Amino acid sequence: MDKLAIEGGAPVRSSLLAYGRQWIDDDDRRAVDAVLRGDWLTTGPMVAGFEKALCEYTGARHAVAVSSGTAALHAAAWAVGIGHGDEVIVPAISFVASANCVLYQGGKPIFADLCADTLNIDPVDVQRKITSKTRAIVAVDFAGHPCDHDALRRLADDHGIPVIQDAAHSLGATYNGHKVGTLQHLTTLSFHPVKHITTGEGGAVLTNDDDLAKSMRSFRHHGIDFDLHVRRKTNSWEYDMRTLGFNYRIPDINCALGISQLSKLDGWLKRRRAIAAAYHEALGNLPMLQLPEERHNCNSAWHLHIVRLNTQTISVSRSQVFAALRAENIGVNVHYIPIPWMTHYANLGYTRSQWPVAEGEYERMITLPMYPRMTDQDIADVAMALKKVWKAYRR
Repeated sequence: MDKLAIEGGAPVRSSLLAYGRQWIDDDDRRAVDAVLRGDWLTTGPMVAGFEKALCEYTGARHAVAVSSGTAALHAAAWAVGIGHGDEVIVPAISFVASANCVLYQGGKPIFADLCADTLNIDPVDVQRKITSKTRAIVAVDFAGHPCDHDALRRLADDHGIPVIQDAAHSLGATYNGHKVGTLQHLTTLSFHPVKHITTGEGGAVLTNDDDLAKSMRSFRHHGIDFDLHVRRKTNSWEYDMRTLGFNYRIPDINCALGISQLSKLDGWLKRRRAIAAAYHEALGNLPMLQLPEERHNCNSAWHLHIVRLNTQTISVSRSQVFAALRAENIGVNVHYIPIPWMTHYANLGYTRSQWPVAEGEYERMITLPMYPRMTDQDIADVAMALKKVWKAYRR
């Protein structure tokens, strides 16, 4: 077992352990089946039911469910009035949707560097980059760990701009004892299959602002002022398109799944935290790795478990470590390539070597498998593979 699989040895596992995956049970299937047997497949009572359940869980006054996490970000960017030439400060490392939502509105993403401990957006660098053109801040709770929301809120209030909290990774996390959902002006969620709960594809925007919620409900429905349910109540066929919106509606089928999934979220969060603790116990003394940190006032949702390689302790590159772990059938990944490095952004004029923490830490990052259905043996396999790789490649 000491010989690496990439060099012809036996792998730690006989099949690939994915880095993340959904958990669908019979309750979920029954919930979806009930919708399929009913009268509404889309824009029906399950949408409102899911929105209500999200509000009850997070404490937000309004939830606007949409077709994806990207749609949620776009709706939020539109709702706060981002337009042509407006600057929006976003983190240099996230999934591209966190910055693309600014481009959709004709704005300009201004990339800020990260905090070295949590890999969240750095409020100090945000402050440096605020100008008279700054319209908003997008704050991503990277890997499930909340940002320094107090510092970001102070900056936003001082400059009269909103914060969009991208909580695609952090549903169920807490910050200073408060659940994610009401920490900023707008909070966006994603329900992709690798997230904490899934609707297949889907997302939502949370807010306590009545006017923003009303405008986003119109935005997800082509910019039309009255949807079908309002017209049925008034026995009217008339409607008007007040603004240019999109078809970002989410079907009842998806929302039925979301309601069922949300009822199990707390148990799944408990398991994610147990997996993180098990990783720390098993890998805490491995010189090759820097393990993720959790600030004292935060309770991470542990969407991702990202370790960083102490490259001075090994004789090979991150790419070689990655390949060796994949050969052991450990489905490691890397989250994420810096957004300004993407070809589209390079074509817009963004250049490298502007964000020392983000770009330096990216070169060391590896994502370990993390999802609630992982078994204790799965965790042990990940630890065994990492130790095997360390033994082979240590200096």
